[in-house]
Amino acid sequence: MSSKFYEQFGVAMTCRSYDEYVRMFALDIRPVPPGEMLDVAAGASSFAAEANVRGRQVIAVDPLYEMEPAIIARHGEAEIATSTAKLAGLADQLDWTFYGDLDRHRAMRERSLQRFIADFEKYKGQRYISSRLPELPFADGRFGLVLCSHFLFLYQEQLDDEFHLRAIRELLRVCRRGGEVRIYPLSTLRWTRYPDLESLLEPLAAEGVQMAFARSELPFIPGSTELLVLSRA
Repeated sequence: MSSKFYEQFGVAMTCRSYDEYVRMFALDIRPVPPGEMLDVAAGASSFAAEANVRGRQVIAVDPLYEMEPAIIARHGEAEIATSTAKLAGLADQLDWTFYGDLDRHRAMRERSLQRFIADFEKYKGQRYISSRLPELPFADGRFGLVLCSHFLFLYQEQLDDEFHLRAIRELLRVCRRGGEVRIYPLSTLRWTRYPDLESLLEPLAAEGVQMAFARSELPFIPGSTELLVLSRA
């Protein structure tokens, strides 16, 4: 494998679209449990905005939501420019099947940010809640499906195993029995599988948590072909 990898200091703002979520989390392949959905560490992604238009109730949570829309918009624009420059130097390492090329990738990010900002201006504090893992302000078992993309596992060098275990337990707490928690990707920013992932999950298995590794339909970065699916019987 190439020695190249995505260099990131701090947690990046994500600006992903509904279509990307469908592919990341296999929403068109695995049956989606009924009820509300929760998007954790959602950033400026437009999934909640687009899903609600489609008749699905989605709540998004991120510490960024304490900011005003104009500030988030500027932050998002800067993040898109920065990430595009980084990806340009890694283009030969990436799978462009879905995006086509770097320009289309950037355009998709920009459209997602615009859709998010328009929706955030209307529903801040309702559909968009400012909070962060490992503690969420929701009742036990509220959501049928809980999603977390490009946060857990990815920032392995910043967030230790204890944080990951606490965070996953919190995602499971707000997910109803019979629902699912889906986490993607399982790789770090260095494009390697999260170290000792199975060992990290052992305490959860002992607590009766069911887990499976499912195929993701968005293998953009190396090693991103799987998502983790967790549930309680």
